[in-house]
Amino acid sequence: MTEPAQGMRRGRRLAIDVGDARIGVASCDDGILATPVETVPGRDVPAAQRRLKQLVDEYEPIEIVVGLPRSLNGREGPAAAKIRLFTQELARLVAPIPVRLVDERMTTVTASQGLRASGVKSKKGRSVIDQAAAVIILQQALESERASGKAPGEGVEVVI
Repeated sequence: MTEPAQGMRRGRRLAIDVGDARIGVASCDDGILATPVETVPGRDVPAAQRRLKQLVDEYEPIEIVVGLPRSLNGREGPAAAKIRLFTQELARLVAPIPVRLVDERMTTVTASQGLRASGVKSKKGRSVIDQAAAVIILQQALESERASGKAPGEGVEVVI
């Protein structure tokens, strides 16, 4: 087994790609390789957050990274505001596990292109694209931590 890079914190992480209809979840062990976990239905937010809490209890991660959608120029719009509210509630549910927001620009596009290139049909792809985007979010967060030696993105404070 490969050891984590110097400066990497040991432990499992979960990544979440929040969409309106679905939420993709990915995980990694010891900061090595991100793999898909499942797609959680996202329209019923309380039910989705309960399922995410169950996954956190099951996987026992050292942190959760959530993709923060930004426009190509880096600005945050209504989608980012919605994700910030979602992560506030998630952080409260999973405390004391830290929740971090990381830039997710282009992850869904990259995931779609990768699935198409590997021969996954678009109808079947919709059920796994959010997981693939979560994998990309987590890989980018791991690469950021390897490069900087610091936790990726920005922390979400728990508001009670």
